[in-house]
Amino acid sequence: MNRIVKLVLAINLIALTVLVFIYPQLMVGPGKLIPGHAQLETDCFVCHAPFTGASSPRCVVCHKPEQIGRLTSLGLPITKPLTATPFHQKLISQDCVACHSDHAGVRRYRQHGHFNHALLQDATRRQCQTCHQAPGDALHRDIGANCSQCHREDKWSPATFDHDKYFVLDRDHNARCVTCHGGNDYRRYTCYGCHEHTPANIRREHLEEGIRKFDDCVECHRSADEHDIRGGREGRGGKRRHDDDD
Repeated sequence: MNRIVKLVLAINLIALTVLVFIYPQLMVGPGKLIPGHAQLETDCFVCHAPFTGASSPRCVVCHKPEQIGRLTSLGLPITKPLTATPFHQKLISQDCVACHSDHAGVRRYRQHGHFNHALLQDATRRQCQTCHQAPGDALHRDIGANCSQCHREDKWSPATFDHDKYFVLDRDHNARCVTCHGGNDYRRYTCYGCHEHTPANIRREHLEEGIRKFDDCVECHRSADEHDIRGGREGRGGKRRHDDDD
C-alpha cells in the first residue's frame, strides 16, 4: 500500500513539474501582464530564465537603453512620453527589475512609484526639475532648483531645514528668501539686501558699541531683536565679552 501511495505522489510531482514548464503562466504566474506585454502572456521564458526569474539582460533585448523614453521597442517615435525627460540613459546600471514589475500580482506587493535615485549618475541626481515639477508656493518660487538643500532623495518629506536654528524670521526680518539669499544658493547669505543694512550703517552702529568684528551677522544675531545676542559680542579693544558678563 505504501508503495502505491509513493508511486502516486511521484507521478503527481512529475506531472506538476512538467506542467510548470509547459504552462508556467497558469501554474506559477503571479498575475496578468501589463498591457504592453500582453502578447507575451504565454511565453514566460522571453523574460524569465528557469529557476532564476526575470533578469535585466533579457529586458534590453527588446528595450534598448539608448531608446527608452524616445522610441518604442519597435523603433517608432514616442509621441506621449511617460516622463518629461528620458532619464534611463543617465542610469549608472541597467537594473530594470529594481523598479519595474510587469505582473499585477507582484505590483501589489511592491511599493508603487518608488524609484531609487541612487541608480542615477551624480550630475543627474542634482537636476531634480528635469523630472519633477517644482512646487508653486511662494517659498519654492524663490528657491529655484536647489532642492537638495532641504530635501533628501530617499525621503522627500519632511524637509530637513530648520531656519530658526540659524536665524528666526520674525518682525522686520520676515522677508522673501531672495532678500538675503542670492543666486538660489542658500548656503550663503547677506544682510545688505535690506535698505537699512548698508555696509556703512552696519559699520557705524557696531563701532559705536566697540564691536570691530561684524562680517558674519548670524554669528551673534539670532533674531530681529538687536539685544538678543548669540554667545557674546566683541567689546572695546577687540576682546570678546560674553552675555553672562554683561
